[in-house]
Amino acid sequence: MFHVGGARSALFNWVMAAQSGGTLVLRIEDTDASRNSPEWTEGIIRALAWLGMDGEQYEGPYFQSANTERHAEAAETLKGQRRAYYCDCTREAVIARTGDQHKGYDGFCRDRGLDAGPGRALRFRTPDEGQTTVVDLLRGKPVFENAVLEDFVIARADGSVTFLLANAVDDMSQGITHVVRGEEHLSNAPKQQLLWEALGAEPPVWAHVPVIVNEKRQKLSKRRDKVALEDYRAEGYLPEAMRNYLMLLGWAPSDDREIVPWDVIVDEFRIEDVNTSPAFFDVKKLRAINGEYIRALPAEKFIAECLPFLQDAPFDVDVAVFAELAPLAQTRVAVLSEIVQMIDFAFLDEPPADEQSWNKAMKEPAAAILAGAEAAYRDAPWHAGELKDRLERVGAEHGLKLGKTQAPVRVAVTGRTVGLPLFESLEILGRDRTLTRIAAARAVLDGV
Repeated sequence: MFHVGGARSALFNWVMAAQSGGTLVLRIEDTDASRNSPEWTEGIIRALAWLGMDGEQYEGPYFQSANTERHAEAAETLKGQRRAYYCDCTREAVIARTGDQHKGYDGFCRDRGLDAGPGRALRFRTPDEGQTTVVDLLRGKPVFENAVLEDFVIARADGSVTFLLANAVDDMSQGITHVVRGEEHLSNAPKQQLLWEALGAEPPVWAHVPVIVNEKRQKLSKRRDKVALEDYRAEGYLPEAMRNYLMLLGWAPSDDREIVPWDVIVDEFRIEDVNTSPAFFDVKKLRAINGEYIRALPAEKFIAECLPFLQDAPFDVDVAVFAELAPLAQTRVAVLSEIVQMIDFAFLDEPPADEQSWNKAMKEPAAAILAGAEAAYRDAPWHAGELKDRLERVGAEHGLKLGKTQAPVRVAVTGRTVGLPLFESLEILGRDRTLTRIAAARAVLDGV
């Protein structure tokens, strides 16, 4: 699963690299075996490729696990400099000493001189005094008091290093100059910066982008919200639309447009202009943007994008007939998966059954309208304009405007009260199938 927040950060990094002539580096941080699998890695690579970032747009992928020797060397260097020490304290022991389960590590093992051994982790010794200033392109220069930074673990008892040290070492070895990531990592920045400085390197420039929230202003959670990029792809969102929308989460172009071509985004985006307030992931706005991108597709491209969804439909699709329906559907679908329900009536033996639509449309004088439509259509020239005119005259006989007149005909033929333009649909469906369905609906109303 590739989180939409991670996707946005990747896009921000991609644009910044493109603007500066730099290199986007894709690194898979896979040193924690319990949270890593090849399937997840492949999922990330596929998701990035779907957004437009294939192997030509980034360097890598690199795997953090391939750099374990250098991680271990850095840990040993810090130990040799007395910037790190071994500790055998359990969390329970710390709580027992401090009397506070929320308080961090108390530095108990700083001067015990422990050697490596079972149950002993390596902790980085943070300065007792002074401040650590983080240069952040969005947030200025946040200042962290060193006295409140606990001595944090950089290597586990089994010798494997933690994310904080591995990440810092890899950034140094790969020449990383800018790090754009979610604001939840801001609290890690002073610790990582202290590691960079202790290892004799200049820290990178940071940019901690705002958290993404749902409609209740809660941070997006995979347990509660739809956050996987793959889910949106499966639903029928276009990569260009998703890319456009994600870039607007915290940033806006100069004229506040919502539909922004990618080359314009690359030209105008400035990480310094990203708002630090939480960014609302508005699914309705995403749907609207996606609909705009769908409507802008060339007809042939729209048909091609729809075919994978139609291949999984519970009916066989005649591609030639679909090509006739496609221009009608293209103006109405917001996500490509909606195409199945939009055009199913044309490929099913009978119209789909929708009880709510039937009950809404088949009220008096529905039976009389269907009878009039059946008679009017029996010898009508079979094109949309004539079909509309004839049904309009049927409605006039009952004092009804076309909108109310066509409702029972639409449900009789397509099964639903909402769908493609009716008369164009009838033209494509054909005289025989149209009249058969109208007659079947009349029979139900007449209790036959």
